[in-house]
Amino acid sequence: MNDASNAPVAVPFPSMASRFRGFLPVVVDVETGGFDWNRHALLEIAVAPIDLDANGQLVVDEVTSSHVIPATGTEIDPKSLEVTGIDINNPLRGALHERAALDLVFTPVREAMKKHGCQRAILVGHNAHFDLNFLNAAVARCGHKRNPFHPFSVFDTVTLAGVAYGQTVLARAAQAAGLDWDGSYAHSAVYDTERTAQLFCRIVNAWGAAAAGSST
Repeated sequence: MNDASNAPVAVPFPSMASRFRGFLPVVVDVETGGFDWNRHALLEIAVAPIDLDANGQLVVDEVTSSHVIPATGTEIDPKSLEVTGIDINNPLRGALHERAALDLVFTPVREAMKKHGCQRAILVGHNAHFDLNFLNAAVARCGHKRNPFHPFSVFDTVTLAGVAYGQTVLARAAQAAGLDWDGSYAHSAVYDTERTAQLFCRIVNAWGAAAAGSST
């Protein structure tokens, strides 16, 4: 007869809130009119909350994005448009004013925070403080009072990929992680957000497996 008292006890997977100390990781990528967040325009923003699958693994939730109308008083370096390929005068761009664009991308973030019982979102990015600085500048310009993101803390996939794969360039890090990479789509906020999110999940999931193995 089997002794039920000796049967292994199923341990539930940690919640997102407990996994990241009350924070919800949300991948963000911005395309901009230059490198100076105090002067240059925000032109595109995309966000992807991180979710959990049935096995407790991190997965990428749906990406939400918006092109952005350059805010009054901001500048655009033409060289930046050569890199991003953005045509700010294209009527099909469907750009929104900064406040409306922020409202659009913040909505799914707050919904995901509520789903996972998280108190705040934490920005995940490749060179994350670049994205956070432009986000914070846009929030300040339009006086947005419901920014869900922590004002200065981030998870940076440059550091994580450097540790995990010895690569710091997004394209090379993604390829080292076994992810597809199409350079013709690079510097699109949506594409870069998707790949950065997949890279983040790949690294953190592998770390979790390694940590679990070392504890046995």
